[in-house]
Amino acid sequence: MNIDLLAELTGATGIASREDDIRGIVVRELKPLVDDLSVDALGNVFGVKNGDGPTVMVSAHMDEIGFLIRSIDDKGFIRLQPVGGFDPRVLVAQRVKIKTRNGDVVPGVLQPGVKPIHLMGPNDSKDLKLEDLFVDIGLPGDEAKQTVSVGDMVTLDRPLARYGDTIASKALDDRCGVYVMIEALRSMTKQGQAKIVAVASTQEEVGLRGATVASYAVEPDISVALDVTIAADIPGTPDETAVSRLRQGAAIKVFDSSHISNPKLVEHLRQIAEEHKIPHQMELLPRGGTDAGAMQKARAGSAAVTLSIPTRYVHSVNEMAAISDIDACVNLLARFLEVAGSRNYGYSIA
Repeated sequence: MNIDLLAELTGATGIASREDDIRGIVVRELKPLVDDLSVDALGNVFGVKNGDGPTVMVSAHMDEIGFLIRSIDDKGFIRLQPVGGFDPRVLVAQRVKIKTRNGDVVPGVLQPGVKPIHLMGPNDSKDLKLEDLFVDIGLPGDEAKQTVSVGDMVTLDRPLARYGDTIASKALDDRCGVYVMIEALRSMTKQGQAKIVAVASTQEEVGLRGATVASYAVEPDISVALDVTIAADIPGTPDETAVSRLRQGAAIKVFDSSHISNPKLVEHLRQIAEEHKIPHQMELLPRGGTDAGAMQKARAGSAAVTLSIPTRYVHSVNEMAAISDIDACVNLLARFLEVAGSRNYGYSIA
């Protein structure tokens, strides 16, 4: 596993519409692996491997959840506009980076605008809401307003680290999917008939916007989204609701609230995994979606599926995935792309 590359991908800043830093890394890594490289108006990156058969679009989103500066008060405290879904319980006492409009990076601490616990009375509420949070950059009001501005990007600050046979970081969602896409292209030993279009998409966390635009341009016959999925194999969650589990391999998605995967495509991925002895598991996610939801519905539609990386503590700075599961996803995607175009996943009149 190329942990250095994954660490670089997760360490880059880039919320929806501000994916410049991560896009530069993706362009650098994709360029030697594809025949053509381009970027569209929304910032999606397209890497094309030419072929005469059906078009296979593989999409992994570049954006991470984060914030925009909403206001700066006279004391220098910064209020935030969330860009993506957060659980406020995991945000208290985190550190952040603010990227200014000039490209400077300003560190800060994320705190709740409630009484410190030492000052709370028995009747003081301890419930926390996103609007309670503020950032302190350690500057008085006038200096803070000269340093940062309304609209500047704020991202969580936590580098990738290894814990046992896992890695944990902010932004595994979905820099891990981007990593799988790059490494699968790198590890292909042949290419079948298919034209492969690898897309690093933008603005997934605010409604699959980049994938919607990209899939209208590509018009894929087959669509594969790469994303993390919930691994709730932890204390406090019944086994039957775990969705996926660490160390049990790549998760082949059957269902989520954005799309129902093409059954023939699901079965083909399962057969490839069995043939190559790639660890895998089947995934049904009650709520949540991926780029496949957009790709499946573009223009005349496509056969769509998601290949997922089981991940604990999603949408936190401690998103955790097993190295063996990430490797299994790389292997399964590469083996699929080598034979893509050899089957018809469409429907026929009986």
